[in-house]
Amino acid sequence: MPELPEVEALAAYLSERLTGRVIAEVRPVAISALKTYDPPVTALQGLTVGPVVRRGKFLDIEAGGLHLVVHLARAGWLRWKDHLPAEPPRPSSRNPLALRVRLAGPPDGEGFDLTEAGSKKGLAVYVVRDPAEVPGVARLGPDPLDPEFTLERFTGLLSGERRRIKGVLRDQTVLAGVGNAYSDEVLHAARMSPYKIASSLSEEETAQLYAALGTTLREAVERSHGLAAGELKAEKKLGLRVHGRTGQPCPVCGDTVREVSFADTSLQYCPTCQTGGKPLADRRLSRLLK
Repeated sequence: MPELPEVEALAAYLSERLTGRVIAEVRPVAISALKTYDPPVTALQGLTVGPVVRRGKFLDIEAGGLHLVVHLARAGWLRWKDHLPAEPPRPSSRNPLALRVRLAGPPDGEGFDLTEAGSKKGLAVYVVRDPAEVPGVARLGPDPLDPEFTLERFTGLLSGERRRIKGVLRDQTVLAGVGNAYSDEVLHAARMSPYKIASSLSEEETAQLYAALGTTLREAVERSHGLAAGELKAEKKLGLRVHGRTGQPCPVCGDTVREVSFADTSLQYCPTCQTGGKPLADRRLSRLLK
């Protein structure tokens, strides 16, 4: 799933190509992806695009007082096209295309497609007058890259939080933009077990985690800066130290990266760096071995 660094890079990439351009056509292909109907997507046609910003994991494209807000979910992506096909796209269960935005020329034919692979659909598109009308945006917690996101504020978020720190970091109502991959990376950088209870962190551990959070995300944003949309997924994979690297050596200590699987997700960690050398309990694996 695209997370804060990738969505930040997409927003910058689109800002360079969309700001000041006029939207000629918005064509929804997968109606299931469209979550709002008033105003209609056709209301964007003829409007001039303004700022493109990130809100957590959401892209917000402003045009003439309206906002095209997109959440890419797990398998969604944005594909920039210098030459969109002239013929209208046809809806099909095999077609990953969810929505097409065509810009007015010159140059003619430019725009972008929103696509989603696989059968489990989660990509969401909203056209609203205020981004806060999108439920997921309205519920967002503070952004960890906001200059006002201080150590004191982070400490307050963890106070009284009885959940495991991995789940807290992923909770969009607590922190905006961090998902499964970067929560693994942040915890590895902080040398902290994903199972540690958030409220049990000492002052030193909280400060260490806060520093790792900011450093990990900023470095990922910097690596993604200036890349084309089509290059961002590959860059993300290259930059990850533990997430998605089960069975490979930890780049810090050389121990084998381990995995804990859940119903629809998994986490990766280094036992030496994060859990005192002890593997974490994996109930799913235990059940398979019985």
